[in-house]
Amino acid sequence: MRIELHPSMFGETERLLLTHNEFTVSTFRFGSGVAGLRIKNARGEITVLPYQGQQIWRASFDGRELTMRSMFDQPRETRAYLETYGGFLIHCGITGLGAPGPEDTHPLHGELPNAPFQTAWLEVADNSITVAGTFEHIVAFTTNYRATIETALSTDSALIDVSVNVENRKRTPMDLMYLGHANFEPVDNGELHYTAGYTPESVRVRRSIPSHVTPKPGYVEFLAELADDPTLHHTLAPGLAFDPEVVFEIDMTADTDGFAHALQKHPDGTADYVRCRPDQAPLCTRWICRTPDQDGLGIAFPSTSGVEGYTVEKAKGRVETVEGGDTWRIDMQFGLLTEAETTEAIALIDSVRPK
Repeated sequence: MRIELHPSMFGETERLLLTHNEFTVSTFRFGSGVAGLRIKNARGEITVLPYQGQQIWRASFDGRELTMRSMFDQPRETRAYLETYGGFLIHCGITGLGAPGPEDTHPLHGELPNAPFQTAWLEVADNSITVAGTFEHIVAFTTNYRATIETALSTDSALIDVSVNVENRKRTPMDLMYLGHANFEPVDNGELHYTAGYTPESVRVRRSIPSHVTPKPGYVEFLAELADDPTLHHTLAPGLAFDPEVVFEIDMTADTDGFAHALQKHPDGTADYVRCRPDQAPLCTRWICRTPDQDGLGIAFPSTSGVEGYTVEKAKGRVETVEGGDTWRIDMQFGLLTEAETTEAIALIDSVRPK
């Protein structure tokens, strides 16, 4: 069953839209005016912004908030990336990515993060509910694409399945960049496990400092230590200087089913989890920010390229090409693992990652 959504369905008071098996779906508006859609199952809930980037603003399961701590208690109506930052999953791209360089014209992380989606709907199945929407981006002479994002929550699950489809509606090729900016909350002494070789060649720390970052004393030296030995960050000890941020590029290895895996194991044995396909996202970006105002962990951002801006990444040959009329797709999964699921996932990771 498909239910078409409309902005008029989102009022100041939260209203129940649907009940289905263990699911409830309700609509509301934040005090800022941004429309929110809350989907609950037996394990928890997600809040999606159907008309603002199709972001997952919050995700909470088994009594734990998964989302990073930020300076924003609610999303703001703006296209500016840093003026409404702190969602659980932010879709970045498509015509640019990362911090723009001197020759770039795209905004920070592109036009998609807070894009005004023109359509939104629900798809209701026996064991899942999906919220989806489309954003059409047309710039005369240069760009004409339609992005479709789908976010699904299944029965009795703490894992969120997300897919992004980008259709090039031009007759000529288009360049494409994408990054799934999933922001978990780091935990003191959390352990990072992931399907990559734990070497400086496979886990590369970004040494350049973007214009929006002001480094503190000792920051450059800490980056140099991580460049020599990336395993220094595998346990998130409270004293490590992830202030204002540290960024890694990671070459992930897939299992026999084509999936790469990454997680943050909590001291209680549960874990925050990411799964993606290296054949769709050749690179994973890791972002760690631990400051008095912001506490965020991007365990593994599925990405087509690095975050140095379009011109730099194009020169490295790390920008996707989508032929006229073709569609590019990425499939990802984010969420929470139980203690038993965490043990199983770490065993899989250890069996897959290069030694």
